[in-house]
Amino acid sequence: MRGNKYSDVKGKRLSKSDWNSILRLYKYILPYKLTFALGLVFLFFSTSASLIFPYIFGSLIDIVNGTEKMGINSINDAAIILLVVLTFQAFFSYFRIILFAKVSENGMGHIRKTLYKHIIHLPLFFFEKNRIGDITSRFTADISLLRETLSTTSAEFLRQLATLIFGTSLLFYFSTKLTFFMLATFPVLVILALIFGKFIKKLSKKTQEHLADSNVIVDETFQSVNMVKSFTNEDIEIKRYNIEIANVIQAAIHAARYRGAFASFIIAALFGGIILVLWYGATLVSDGGISIGDLVTYLFYTIYIGASVGGMGEMYGQIQKAAGAAERVLNIMDETPEEPPKKEARLSFNNGNIVYDDVHFEYPGRKDFAVLKGISINIAQGEKVALVGESGSGKSTITHLLSRFYKLEKGEISIADQNIKDITINSLRNNIGIVPQEIILFGGSIRENILYGKPNASEKDIITAAKSANAWEFIRSFPEGLDTTVGDRGIQLSGGQKQRIAIARTILKDPAILILDEATSSLDAVSEKAVQEAMDKLMQGRTSIIIAHRLSTVQNVDKIFVVKDGVISEMGKHHDLIAKEGNYHQLIKYQFSQESV
Repeated sequence: MRGNKYSDVKGKRLSKSDWNSILRLYKYILPYKLTFALGLVFLFFSTSASLIFPYIFGSLIDIVNGTEKMGINSINDAAIILLVVLTFQAFFSYFRIILFAKVSENGMGHIRKTLYKHIIHLPLFFFEKNRIGDITSRFTADISLLRETLSTTSAEFLRQLATLIFGTSLLFYFSTKLTFFMLATFPVLVILALIFGKFIKKLSKKTQEHLADSNVIVDETFQSVNMVKSFTNEDIEIKRYNIEIANVIQAAIHAARYRGAFASFIIAALFGGIILVLWYGATLVSDGGISIGDLVTYLFYTIYIGASVGGMGEMYGQIQKAAGAAERVLNIMDETPEEPPKKEARLSFNNGNIVYDDVHFEYPGRKDFAVLKGISINIAQGEKVALVGESGSGKSTITHLLSRFYKLEKGEISIADQNIKDITINSLRNNIGIVPQEIILFGGSIRENILYGKPNASEKDIITAAKSANAWEFIRSFPEGLDTTVGDRGIQLSGGQKQRIAIARTILKDPAILILDEATSSLDAVSEKAVQEAMDKLMQGRTSIIIAHRLSTVQNVDKIFVVKDGVISEMGKHHDLIAKEGNYHQLIKYQFSQESV
């Protein structure tokens, strides 16, 4: 099964840790505790009003038999009281539902915002080890399940609990013997609820896991739809999705069988209990122990309580499902965000040299494989340098560490004589501009994508950045200009246009350090020339690190670092390295031979 540790949750009964998970999420409704308390007041009144009905019904029967009860001496009096109680009960119920809905919706909004804020501050490795489709399922299936519990189940559970407590008290008031007789069946129901609940929770979690897996398939397929179509693998993806949906259906139906069996037993047990109460109550009436009206009242209260117990059993199942969802959400909430600096220093450019001192690195999930094995390099302020090497040699990792996308375990990286561990992440990354090889644009307008580099920039600044990036000509050729929608991930623009939008975005950010993952190799000659000119303008006056894929583009840089098997094997200018006839010479020779072919 496709999945990860977030879907690897074992089925078990509702334990202390499950309740703790649910209670941890309930802290998000604390800001709305006054609204919740007011909802409880209306809950108390609506429940009290509903519990008056059985007493009035019983009184009606006793009045017909010639008995007056607590001032109700006519059928008309009873009818008027019933109408008044009904009106108040409807009034109280309306505000109870509205107030609890406000609490739950605001609480869920709080959870969603907190979860999103937490995830977006998690380190890059988190997104590399977990599938995006599985992560986004937390905002769909799991959050929706929690919303249902907060909005409906919690309030309804409290209502049923209040009915159970008040109703049982009234049962003892009317007949102690009959009440003890009726309560004798409860232990059996509780034990069976725990047994059935164990299976229901396990199977409900399986359903959520399969839903997450199906979301992963949808996300992967839609993000790579071009590749799916180019390989004509639509049927394969449909089959993958159908298999997971079949698993969802199978798990859900299996869980429904347990819920159905449990509900059926509860219904049979409750109605059986009512029949026994009716039988025993009839014997008490014949012996003069209670009146017929009291027995009718008692039966109504018994039905109320039976419905409450049955409803609480169903809600217990809902809470079990919510516990699984809460656990999956909290697994992410418990992930450690990016490490804050110890000194909270801001990056200062008195001396902008970038220094890597004996840097070693292994990816967190692959401690057995060393990516970098003692990298030591020095880049002077304003220098333009290139990292070259075979694929997988560690070039991108070197730049990722500079931005603190990963935690450095051994060695030191400093900028302007400041250890980057001691610099705030915002200050560090605000001074670093990255133009990646694969450009990702957001699905809004060109204006919004350029403004991403500096959200408060003026119209003039946007146009200046676009001109510097050689993007203004094609932007103004569009009917809507800067307000042109780029489509999902920039699909409406060509590769060269996306590159220039990304460069304009970086120009607007105005960073002191540039990281350019060379991406002109896939462009046509005209687009490549425009993008290369834009990159040259972007690098002027800035410390620039180029991750080179085509060595012909780095011949004029100040310094070239050749990365091989996680170490710097050579360093120098283009002509000096060629003369050495070492690794760089071999790379040049191989690449030019490939291009000539």
